[in-house]
Amino acid sequence: MMLSAEMRERYRRQLSLPAMSEAAQERLAAATVLVAGVGGLGGTVAIYLAAAGVGRLILYHDGSLTRSNLNRQILMEAAGVGRPRVSMAAAAIRRFNPDCRVEERPTTVFAPTLAGDLAAAEVAVDARHNFPERRHLARLAWEAGKPLVEAAMSGMEATLTVLMPGFTPCLDCLYPEDPAWDPMGFPVLGAVSGALGALAALETVKLLADLPHPLLGDLLYADLSTLDFRRLPVYRSPSCQGCPRP
Repeated sequence: MMLSAEMRERYRRQLSLPAMSEAAQERLAAATVLVAGVGGLGGTVAIYLAAAGVGRLILYHDGSLTRSNLNRQILMEAAGVGRPRVSMAAAAIRRFNPDCRVEERPTTVFAPTLAGDLAAAEVAVDARHNFPERRHLARLAWEAGKPLVEAAMSGMEATLTVLMPGFTPCLDCLYPEDPAWDPMGFPVLGAVSGALGALAALETVKLLADLPHPLLGDLLYADLSTLDFRRLPVYRSPSCQGCPRP
């Protein structure tokens, strides 16, 4: 996709980065990213992907806005309590960057549309709040041969990795059992989900634009209460049943 004069001006500051060529920006403009979850974490991912110039976003999120969501979900508005969150997120992104085509899926990742949407996407981002959905998305992305940016947080802690079929361990290697995590009640500070969402968006842009040093084969662990960041290797489990080669 050729960049217009308006696009060159909009993305001028990032095009001045040594690793970001005009061809890389064109790849972003032609790319499709599936974002599963548009709450505090996924909403931040989505808006920064639109800011970077990703041309198409497919957003999955079920449920309506509650007042308790408003401490972290920056694409929402107080007047929207009771309305579908995915629609508000999509509308906010379209206002922010009209060049970004946004498709709404007001459902969980168990919807039958997921396989087709993964086939159309270059990268998927996992920001769901429960492990049954995370495992389902990870397995279908693995079968489709698509990289999955896997981000999770609870309290002041955050983790991030990139799962690449044929190159990295899978999600079942990383989490053989579901963590003890209440999907609807874990504590969260908005700035923590925002910080992790920005990092997840950065990893997605690296993959799409072929920028150096993507987070492949390692897990970034962050304790935001102490600003302790660690990059830990992830190993494939010999007994893992979730690593079929694509």
